[in-house]
Amino acid sequence: MSALPVIHDFAAEASDPGRYAALDGDWSLAVADVTGSTRLAGQGRHRDVNFVAAAVVAVLSAAVRAGDDPVACQFGGDGAIAAVPPGREEEARVALAALADWSAAVMDVPLRVGLVPVRALLDHGLEVLAALHDFGNGNCFGLFLGAGVVAADAWVKEDARWRLTPRPGPLPGLESVSCRWNPVPPRRGMVLCVIVDAVDPGAAGLGELARIQRAIEAIVPTAGAAPLGSGERLEARWPPAWRALLMEARGTGGNGGGIGDGGRLGWGVRTRRIASALATSALLVLLLKLGLKLGRFDPEDYRHRMAERTDFRKSAGGPRLVLDVTLEEADAIESLLARAAEAGTIRYGTARADATTVTCLVGDVTADRHVHFVDGADLGFWRASVMLKAMKVRDQPLVRTVVPVPP
Repeated sequence: MSALPVIHDFAAEASDPGRYAALDGDWSLAVADVTGSTRLAGQGRHRDVNFVAAAVVAVLSAAVRAGDDPVACQFGGDGAIAAVPPGREEEARVALAALADWSAAVMDVPLRVGLVPVRALLDHGLEVLAALHDFGNGNCFGLFLGAGVVAADAWVKEDARWRLTPRPGPLPGLESVSCRWNPVPPRRGMVLCVIVDAVDPGAAGLGELARIQRAIEAIVPTAGAAPLGSGERLEARWPPAWRALLMEARGTGGNGGGIGDGGRLGWGVRTRRIASALATSALLVLLLKLGLKLGRFDPEDYRHRMAERTDFRKSAGGPRLVLDVTLEEADAIESLLARAAEAGTIRYGTARADATTVTCLVGDVTADRHVHFVDGADLGFWRASVMLKAMKVRDQPLVRTVVPVPP
């Protein structure tokens, strides 16, 4: 049984603080985000950024898990955040430092990492509410409410004293990350990425976020706006894109215990990983084309479950959504958010995209252990966050961010 509450119905439960646990001061928040996203986007390296963010989820989840309890960890497109249980802080520090070292040295993607004690957030009146969104068979994503998670991200970004120094170390779980599927075009018109934060850090802010979520559901029921639909439009590519294979090769691990040399593996190991990826991709494409099963593995069922187990709806302080919507629905959602922002109750960012990208975290397909991270093409979440940040900067004279000194 998880130490955190479990949510099954996002639309009905995810904006209700009563469905979450308030983390006490013995917990911590692990924060990671890619720096220089503008440069990387300009170089066309959008998938590299998503791959690194998914790697953070994979490694942190493996490193800080206590027993069989799932970890509340969330993919953010160009970063990730995780709730670190009491007694697992050192494991989180080692994992974050190793991720930053690997990302810079092997992936050429600078990664900023930090660890913020929840006690420090509580001392500033900033609450962190956490829960798990369970998609079945123990496959979970983390959900967060409250101003504390937004503040922790800001503290790590704004003050180097909260950050950790990159250092080589083990990277358990990194070898389970892949991104071989083609981008998925929308079926209803466009992909809309949405980020919403409350201005008020207290109960009034949580109430406004719940109202915004209900209003979005009234415009378009989000369960029906899943960007992968039921999986029927997911196309396995063979051969996979060369860049996708190269990323997997750079994220290859050892014999199940993680990467002990910070990911600096020789090309012999990487070549074997590429060969394995080519072979498994070819087999999947063949099975899908012929409509065949292989033992317990049903490729059509896997594709359907992939669509079910995506993080297109989540909360990290406020709603974070990747929706397949019509032009009219996108306009209505953006008008709703603009009115609330004008009233001074929220800040938000949106970005439109012509496809959804998918990055996979696959443990054991035959045991039905896999989750999948989605983003709008061309770093939709990051583009939405740029808009949100600009709104915060505009309001800075009215609301000042407090960045305390680490203990």
